[in-house]
Amino acid sequence: MIIIDAHCHAGRGDRLTAPWNTAAPLGRYLRRARAAGIAKTVVIPAGHSDYSVANRELARIVARHRGRLIGFASVHSNRDAGRIRDMVRRAVVDWGFRGLKVHGYDAPATREVCEAVREFRIPMLLDVVGRAYLVDLLAPQFPDVNFIIPHIGSFMDDFRAQQQVVDQLVRHRNVFADTAGVRRFDFIVQAVRRAGPHKLIFGSDGPWLHPGLELHKIRLLGLPPEQEAMILGGNLMRLIGRVGTRSPHSPAQHSAPSRRATASQATR
Repeated sequence: MIIIDAHCHAGRGDRLTAPWNTAAPLGRYLRRARAAGIAKTVVIPAGHSDYSVANRELARIVARHRGRLIGFASVHSNRDAGRIRDMVRRAVVDWGFRGLKVHGYDAPATREVCEAVREFRIPMLLDVVGRAYLVDLLAPQFPDVNFIIPHIGSFMDDFRAQQQVVDQLVRHRNVFADTAGVRRFDFIVQAVRRAGPHKLIFGSDGPWLHPGLELHKIRLLGLPPEQEAMILGGNLMRLIGRVGTRSPHSPAQHSAPSRRATASQATR
């Protein structure tokens, strides 16, 4: 089983108002990830005023760690309007990136963003920053786009948003969630019980959170090996394995365990 951390930042930001838009150095993170047995990591840019610059820097970082890092580009839905397809095309075709990050602190996802993601068949890591209702607007409009919701909807422990995202995992077949920085452990348990292990993706929100600590949360679920393997890498590999230039007719297919089998696990 290959363990993949699906949520880590890398590179330099230029806003200098918070750690996530100042600098995301990887040296210490990579040592910690290696010690924890994490083989690959999805990296996304730090917050930036120009994501074309940040994406280009990220491409250089990924190239220096070829085979170890998987690039996800970022865009600002409003500021980059009119050039988003070109930015996504360059990231996917020229640099081999496998996904796109849209952060709610920048701007919500737009049709332009969703259409570009759909065309290149990449998943969207969509941080709704607690506004889980946005998922119910986007997922039905773009059923052939796979959305990954970081932090099960809220890094700030908004239990209402996290509960809503758990419900959305059950209702929308193209909605997934990552576990990065989720402190209310029982929401991870609920997600596995109600939606199934095929809907969760391990992430750490490195380099600021310790990847070994975040990985231990998944171990504590006490899942059978095949279900744990889904969360620790299998689900992500299935989603990023669709990259291409033809628009899909349906989201990635998933083999969901039975509700009875799922409910019997994740009880610890």
